[in-house]
Amino acid sequence: GISGFGQALDSRFIGSMRVLTGSLPDQYGDRTSGVVDIHTKRGQLTPSSTLSFYGGSHDTVRPSAETGGTQGNATYYVNASYDSNSLGIENPTGDRTAVHDRTQQYKGFGYYSLVLNPTSRLNVIVSGSRADFQIPNNPAQEPAFTLDGVSQFDSTALDEHQREKNAYTVVAYQKTAATASVQVAAFSRYSAVHFTPDPVGDLIFNGVASDVKRDVVSNGLEVDARWLATDNHTVRGGFIATTDRATTGTATSVFAVGSDGQQSSSVPFTIADNQRKRARTYGVYAQDEWQLGDRVTLNYGVRADRIDAYTQESQLSPRTNLVYKISEATSLHAGYARYFTPPPLELLQTRDIAKFAGTTNGSEIPLSSAVRAERAHYFDLGLTQKVSRTFSLGFDSYYKSAKNLLDEGQFGQALVFSPFNYRTGKVYGVELTSNYTSGGFSAYANLAVSRGTGREIVSGEFQFDPAELAYIATHDVRLDHDQTYTLSSGVSYHWRHTLVYADLLYGSGLRRGFANTEHLPAYSPLNLGVERMFVLAGDRKLRARVEVMNAFDTSYQLRDGSGIGVGAPQFGPRRAIYGALAWTF
Repeated sequence: GISGFGQALDSRFIGSMRVLTGSLPDQYGDRTSGVVDIHTKRGQLTPSSTLSFYGGSHDTVRPSAETGGTQGNATYYVNASYDSNSLGIENPTGDRTAVHDRTQQYKGFGYYSLVLNPTSRLNVIVSGSRADFQIPNNPAQEPAFTLDGVSQFDSTALDEHQREKNAYTVVAYQKTAATASVQVAAFSRYSAVHFTPDPVGDLIFNGVASDVKRDVVSNGLEVDARWLATDNHTVRGGFIATTDRATTGTATSVFAVGSDGQQSSSVPFTIADNQRKRARTYGVYAQDEWQLGDRVTLNYGVRADRIDAYTQESQLSPRTNLVYKISEATSLHAGYARYFTPPPLELLQTRDIAKFAGTTNGSEIPLSSAVRAERAHYFDLGLTQKVSRTFSLGFDSYYKSAKNLLDEGQFGQALVFSPFNYRTGKVYGVELTSNYTSGGFSAYANLAVSRGTGREIVSGEFQFDPAELAYIATHDVRLDHDQTYTLSSGVSYHWRHTLVYADLLYGSGLRRGFANTEHLPAYSPLNLGVERMFVLAGDRKLRARVEVMNAFDTSYQLRDGSGIGVGAPQFGPRRAIYGALAWTF
């Protein structure tokens, strides 16, 4: 959907989760950065109800409830939660508290499964969320424009808001036979965002006050099938068809400017710019999983995709993956994938550039080429080693070479990312993982070293500064989300009904400055926690948890407002203490 600051998915409904990366098999198309594979809680596994409360620092109040069970051939699970706090969006300052940053969020999720007969099942998933945000203010900002009738304005008094809504429904029919299975799924999604400006303050500080509405309605059908052709060949195939309708409506108050680009009038006027677009995407794939003896598995296939939106594009994408089990403790994997990634229609920022000529919302670059699909070659090579019964290691390396590399940035006042293309791009790196588990003690450490670059902006040019656009045309610049070193580590100890844990995240700093030529300082917040479970009468249980986030109260900056597509400064949260109670009955 339209990605803003709210989380459309509530982690409470997750039963188990894994992240798939590397050269993905053919059934995964369109969004190929990775797959978050979520298996929800289900009634037959959690036939109980839970009431929980989480709260603490930043005026956090977060109650939730969930229940699940079975009735005959039917299984159900539902979840609902509410969240209110005063740190809804990253603080633009390093202070402990943010100014004008309250959020209220509502989420609901439901899963229903009906066994029709021993070989078929019907599943229904529904979810909805709504999030209201105050946009945090940055004190002591200097006015940049003159508004008729207003002599002064305090930037801490700005009153901007953003509302985000997301809802989706999936209905899936599954049929399984001895050597074959099929799933037919229909889905529908609605996503919307509405940014409300401060009509006075935004004009004084930015020269522009835009009321921005975006929404998208998506409907689609997906069919996936599996056939065990022989003992060592499993054939898979399927297709997906999706239609999207995106609508953008803006009402923008601006000032007139003279030929020198300076404000020529202190009386604002409003320009309406409304856009509507339909898009259709199609994908079809076929692949074969071939067992070459007991140690080697080869997965090869091909995928075909097409998009019909602002551009009409298509691609045939071969993919292959090889897993070689060298020994019981050592496994090698290698793969190649051709990727075709259409830009998300709901995030495309369109503008009638001519309407804003001669205003404070005009662009020095009167060009807005259409955002195109990214086409990439992706290579992956890795090794996993089980050193002992308790200790394992992993190594993975990757390299992506892309044409029309897609990236996203925040352009304009609405806090929504908009995609654009680099003509060429490269992303490559290595990842090291380690895990240790013995009795009640467990520990992990992961290190990622990466580099991502792009050259020459070839779409959405009007959003960029001329000097920066000219520099990027002749230089490989670092991508704005590129961080050279990232380390995550954690330890936990579980003894009887008590769990203590700590985790640390280290980052070498995201990009900043002209054309991302610099980076911010490193940061390393440490989090601590303890949880205790109390077994009550019957099957009832009570869990209590206390956690300290950023235990050393470090002030660290994630963004400083500079760089490619960065809208505002952002600091990580200072030390915060939270408590949680969960009653299961």
